[in-house]
Amino acid sequence: MAAEASIGLALGGGGARGLAHIHVLEAFDDLGLKPAAIAGSSIGAIIGAGYAFGMSGAEVRDYTLASFASPRHIGGILWASRPTSFAEFLADGGFRFGQLNAERLLTALVPHMATVEFAELVIPLSVTATDFYARRCLAIETGPLVSALAASAALPTVFRPVRREGAVLIDGGIYEPLPFEWLRDKAAGVVAVDVNGGPEGDPRRLPSPVEAMVGASQLMQQSIIETKLRLAPPDLLFRPPVSRFGVLDFLKARDILDETVSLREEAKRGLSGLLEAKAGAGRADLAGAISDAL
Repeated sequence: MAAEASIGLALGGGGARGLAHIHVLEAFDDLGLKPAAIAGSSIGAIIGAGYAFGMSGAEVRDYTLASFASPRHIGGILWASRPTSFAEFLADGGFRFGQLNAERLLTALVPHMATVEFAELVIPLSVTATDFYARRCLAIETGPLVSALAASAALPTVFRPVRREGAVLIDGGIYEPLPFEWLRDKAAGVVAVDVNGGPEGDPRRLPSPVEAMVGASQLMQQSIIETKLRLAPPDLLFRPPVSRFGVLDFLKARDILDETVSLREEAKRGLSGLLEAKAGAGRADLAGAISDAL
């Protein structure tokens, strides 16, 4: 297997914190590598989809910074995602206070991917979502891309659930916050990036209802991740320092990237070491096979 086809990349959920994933994409580009496959949950699925679509890490960075440049620009995206008719309004479930339509929002945010199918991607992509009524994780790898991304990012109370192929889907992080095990049979080595973080604050102050809800979700997801890591960890795990940022702090995109900039070099070192280790193991296996044959 060629070196550039030997690494699977898992990108976890964490809202705006997941913008730190961009540094790892840039590290792959710096080394002239491409993942054999990508698996993503929530923001990890969205960032991974841009890369799987054929954008470079630098292009994903530039597009992200332009998209979240100002409240006015974000307001324009939200306005573009509104239902354009009463029928569409009813199809969305009618009036639900505070709940956005993730599929419409993503279509407005990444219009160049609005009609893309998984089969058109340059890199194979698995997008995890939670099947609400079947009570299971669903790894989506075929069909329309945007509805899969919307389902994976459909954080309850913030976004409406997404209907896809007869299922009601919500945030992939509920069942699969860091989907590295989906890459076991697709790559010789697996790299995972955990941006879940956790609630931070002053214990003397009680969290607001929204802070408590989001923080509880983070704690639940971290518990799932830690259990998975004890059972069968990936070859490489990166955890950039993102906890001080909120999951909806997209207007702080540049700050998030600036404060996690060291991840790019850390990822380059880790990837180089992993490739060397896999190459060494391959040479040892070959030598053993020759010795057995003789």
